[in-house]
Amino acid sequence: MLFDLPPHADLYAALADRDKSWDGRAYVGVSSTGIFCRFGCPARTPKPENCAFFETVAHCMEAGFRPCKRCHPLKPAAQSEPVIQTLLDAFAARPDHRWREGDVAALGVDPSTARRAFKRHYGLTFLEMVRLDRLRRGFETLSDGGRVIDAQIDAGFESPSAFREAFAKLLGDAPGNLAKDALLRADWVETPLGPMIAVADAKALHLLEFIDRKALPKELADLRKAARGSLGFGRFATHDQIAKELEAFFAGTSPTFQTPISPLGTPFSQKVWAALRTIPAGATVSYGDLARQIEQPTATRAVARANGANPLALIVPCHRVIGADGSLTGYGGGLWRKQKLIEVERAYAA
Repeated sequence: MLFDLPPHADLYAALADRDKSWDGRAYVGVSSTGIFCRFGCPARTPKPENCAFFETVAHCMEAGFRPCKRCHPLKPAAQSEPVIQTLLDAFAARPDHRWREGDVAALGVDPSTARRAFKRHYGLTFLEMVRLDRLRRGFETLSDGGRVIDAQIDAGFESPSAFREAFAKLLGDAPGNLAKDALLRADWVETPLGPMIAVADAKALHLLEFIDRKALPKELADLRKAARGSLGFGRFATHDQIAKELEAFFAGTSPTFQTPISPLGTPFSQKVWAALRTIPAGATVSYGDLARQIEQPTATRAVARANGANPLALIVPCHRVIGADGSLTGYGGGLWRKQKLIEVERAYAA
């Protein structure tokens, strides 16, 4: 499991020693370069604050990292299964191609065999891998202030409409419809549980969600409406602050978040969210407990709705609310993430 890995300090020591015994067991993502490596990588050892450790290739790529061209973290599996090497070579030769199952079959590879091989070694399929790479390249271009057409080319989409469609699903609208020099700006934040979208202005964080949350498009639409259309791509110091605090949280060094927040919600929701922030890391409460805490003991269902509408994952810790019977109940980011977050915070409680 993801958090069975040793503490950050122990993994960093192994990385600094280029301990090859960790090959295939863990990988390092380097935030300053955007790449992920094997522990025996010959490149200069990065600073510890720039390192995030992952158990699988899938987690690295979902967090927005790309494979290192010096240590080739995909290579061991490729050498063990020819089908993997065939497809990786084909992808390297045509990185901008929009790959489909028909392309895989045209290479003489059975698509079902390819799916099983990639899933077994990397935790994701070949088509999922190339899609993540396209999205990462496109998002990086937009975040750096690039034009939509440049992002389309970088992402390897066949047409502007295909690119806009993909980002419409991710952010709730086509990139070209988002404001330039916007007051609210969206950027990609990497975490061990997958990439998140952070929306902030120069003073506060308004949204922090995992990119696969179903409510994300509506939340972004509501924010853009509230900002009178002034929502775009980019990064403020607020993004840098929350990224550092998330890194410290997952590294086990700090359970608290000091980034100023300004979530969009009703007065009742704001009251519930404020109460959520008083629950200490490592503790859990029921919806009934939370209703009593805000002195509205009959409002359990309304509290549950407000909990589900929380737009600031982790910062407003709605994952600390469980069913009265101790069950995990629902979580917009997925129950598997809720379980992982509770496991992380048990260490803080201890």
